[in-house]
Amino acid sequence: MNRAIYFVALIQMLLVTAVLAKPHPYDPLAITGKNRIQQLDTVVHDTTRQRKIPLLIYLPSQKSPAPVVLFSHGLGGSRKGNAYLGKHWAARGYLAVFVQHRGSDTSVWKDKPRNERMAAMKQAANLQNSLLRVKDIFAVLDQLERWNLLKGHALAGRLDLEHIGMSGHSFGASTTQLVSGQRLGRWGVSFTDSRIKAAVMLSPSSPRRGDPKEAFGHIKMPWMLMTGTRDVSLIAHADAKSRLAVFTALKPREPGEPGEPGETSGGGKYEVVLENAEHSAFSDRSLPGDTQKRNPNHHRVVLALSTAFWDTYLHHDAAAKAWLDGDGPRSVLEKKDRWQTK
Repeated sequence: MNRAIYFVALIQMLLVTAVLAKPHPYDPLAITGKNRIQQLDTVVHDTTRQRKIPLLIYLPSQKSPAPVVLFSHGLGGSRKGNAYLGKHWAARGYLAVFVQHRGSDTSVWKDKPRNERMAAMKQAANLQNSLLRVKDIFAVLDQLERWNLLKGHALAGRLDLEHIGMSGHSFGASTTQLVSGQRLGRWGVSFTDSRIKAAVMLSPSSPRRGDPKEAFGHIKMPWMLMTGTRDVSLIAHADAKSRLAVFTALKPREPGEPGEPGETSGGGKYEVVLENAEHSAFSDRSLPGDTQKRNPNHHRVVLALSTAFWDTYLHHDAAAKAWLDGDGPRSVLEKKDRWQTK
């Protein structure tokens, strides 16, 4: 009798051990209770331009160097926007740096009468602010390098600056495009920062003039584009067609062609088009002109796909790559959402 009980217990123990030993399937939405994030509100002082750049940094729980993801807000936004992204990315082990751009942030409309706000926003959507934003990103990256080496600083030794991602929404997506590969004008002016290894654009946009292929056709860096069938901006007059033109212009990597540093095998170009997603679907607040009820699954998709992308190109996670290039995306997308890769 005792021997029978012993064998039953042994079998149960072996079954439990087998279950625990079996690797868990990759899940970009999974977060453990141990991943408690912290937030750091700070400012970069760009002395060369006499310009302050406010930052909100989401820090992962681990103290070891973490890959860095920068985020650039949309026109009229701030470093506090899109917090759902910063919190999730940090919980997944990334140090997320949310940048605020003076001149195209909340200061544009905050103190204006309601009937003057739209005009003020349109006026702020200009080339000058685009260039200011690009230089903000350069200045932030420079400062992160200094802080990482500054003994006693809250960020000292916590930044893996060999693995940096860049992201943004709307005007922030345009900023991301400029610092991660887009060329401007007939002369192909480039502001690409080689420190950035991968980029995610929420509501990307094509240049108002010229052929999108001239702007995007040469890009080898891993890019992920996210938009919606109703992703229209009242300010920049960008419509769904212009947003879709970005992915169309991207050139697939030729067989045997070397990729950018940090890129694994495959073309590294991705696009998701969310059914009925408006411009605000990628933000955490409603916007003027909204007509659709917010779909909670849209944020779930953004979190899952962006995380799998970072895990693939910043963490070099083979399971993430298999999920991203396999059936993983369809597990979070709804039936009418569109997904394609190059």
